[in-house]
Amino acid sequence: MTQTQTEPTAPESPAGAVADAARTRTFSWSDPLRNAAALGTMTGLELLHAMGRGELPAPPVMHLLGMDSVQAEEGRVLVTMRAQEFHYNPLGGVHGGILATLLDTAAACAVHTTLPAGTGYTSLDLTTKFLRPVTVGSGVLRCEGTVISRGRRTALAQAQLTDEQGRLLAHATSTCLIFEAPAA
Repeated sequence: MTQTQTEPTAPESPAGAVADAARTRTFSWSDPLRNAAALGTMTGLELLHAMGRGELPAPPVMHLLGMDSVQAEEGRVLVTMRAQEFHYNPLGGVHGGILATLLDTAAACAVHTTLPAGTGYTSLDLTTKFLRPVTVGSGVLRCEGTVISRGRRTALAQAQLTDEQGRLLAHATSTCLIFEAPAA
């Protein structure tokens, strides 16, 4: 599927404001049920590696937000994304919800790398601390998620978000519920 988003022109501009040229963004994504079907036959780490090799499509949220890559190993995931203007809030910085999504993705996918085939997970909570503002000047964002503790039914993970200069921008912890995945 493909979607194009065009920035609407404001019907009323403040006095003296110069009209901005419209900005357009087009992105595509594949059927997310392909990955759900693979959940029953691949471990979490195998699934993430298959996505990294292009054998399975990346989840639609990666295309929506413009996430670049996911690198995975047992108990650890690295997600990268360039801070872009379409991530901005009304104050001229990347919206905290975008950053929280990136942190949640890294932490939860780190948990996913520890799961056997046929096992799913979902985030129960996400505690986030924003430490610095993020703008397009932050460049490529690196978000590393690691598993702190994994039990039979829950796992605790953390994620750290840094900018191109390696400065810590945000930190999060997440608890994930582990469950038997429903048949696709």
